[in-house]
Amino acid sequence: YSSKDLHGIELIDSYVFNQAEYIRFNSTVGKFVGYTEHGVKNAETWNKGSELVQELGELERYCKPHADILYSAVLDKTGEQG
Repeated sequence: YSSKDLHGIELIDSYVFNQAEYIRFNSTVGKFVGYTEHGVKNAETWNKGSELVQELGELERYCKPHADILYSAVLDKTGEQG
């Protein structure tokens, strides 16, 4: 995210095998996207199932509540005043 008000907060969840990303969830896109043949098949399946609902919930469940804590920790290390 790029502002303290969490307006642009974005969740990206990448799945990597053998140093190659094969599938990614991006909350801005709102779905899984596959980058390999196997990843495309998984993305199609996951976008139709409970995996998508679970991943969409992570932004509200985990990211937003923890963003203030993480934002403060970064500012403390850069010496900026918030």
